Amino acid sequence: MNTTHASPSSAADRYGAEPATLIRLRDVEKSFAQGHSRFYALRRVSLDVPQGEFLTIMGPSGAGKSTLLHMLGMHDSGWTGEYWFLEHEVHRLDPKARARVRNAHIGFVFQSYHLLDDLTVYENLEVPLSYRDVKKSARSGIVCDVLDRFQIVGKKDLYPRQLSGGQQQLVAVARAVVASPKLILADEPTGNLHSEQAREIMELFKELNAGGTTIIQVTHSDVNASYSRRVLTLKDGWIQAEPTTPG
Repeated sequence: MNTTHASPSSAADRYGAEPATLIRLRDVEKSFAQGHSRFYALRRVSLDVPQGEFLTIMGPSGAGKSTLLHMLGMHDSGWTGEYWFLEHEVHRLDPKARARVRNAHIGFVFQSYHLLDDLTVYENLEVPLSYRDVKKSARSGIVCDVLDRFQIVGKKDLYPRQLSGGQQQLVAVARAVVASPKLILADEPTGNLHSEQAREIMELFKELNAGGTTIIQVTHSDVNASYSRRVLTLKDGWIQAEPTTPG
C-alpha cells in the first residue's frame, strides 16, 4: 500500500470545506500495574477525527489498536486525558452518561460477530433500538427497512447458528447501522471471512461512509486499509507518524 505523509491542511483538501470535528483526543493514556512498574497500552494519544472520516488504525499485535477502539467506544473508563465526542466531554461523564452517549451515537462491528445466539436476525436488529428507547410500534418499520437494504429479509427468522460466517457479519453490520449512528467502530471486521465475503463487507463500509457515517476500523489488512481515507499507525501505544492517505 502506497502512503504519503499528510500535511496539516490535508483534511480540508480531501473534504473540501473543513468538516465538523466528531472526536478530539488530547494526551490520552491507558496503563496497567505490572509488578513495581506500569505497562502503557496507550501513550499520549492526541487525535482529531472529522465527521465523515473513514480512518484505519494499524500496527503490530499489542500496539494498542483495540484498546484505543474500545476507549473511543466508551466501553473502557480506565484511562487519563481528554476526550470530546461532539459536544460531550467524555472525560467528565460518569459511566451512565457515557453509556447514553454510546447508545445514541455509536455502532460496533467485531471480528467474532457478537450476535445474540438465542435471538433471531430480526430480534438482533431490534436490540439497538431498544437501547435508544425507540417505541415498539416504530421498531418494526426501521428493522424492515434495514433488512431490505441489506437484502436479508429472507434471513429474518433464522438464528445466528443457521447463517454462514459472511451472513453473520452482514447481520452484524446491519445491527450496527440500524439506529443510524454517527460513528461505526469496527475491530478486525473481516478477520474470520474469506476474501469475497471480506470485499462485500468493505464495500458496505465504503457505501455507508459515502452516506456520511464516520467509520474507524482496526485491521492488519492493507486491502481493508485501502478503503479508508486515512491510516493511523500505533506501536507500543504511541502514534508513530502523522495519519497517512492510501494511494
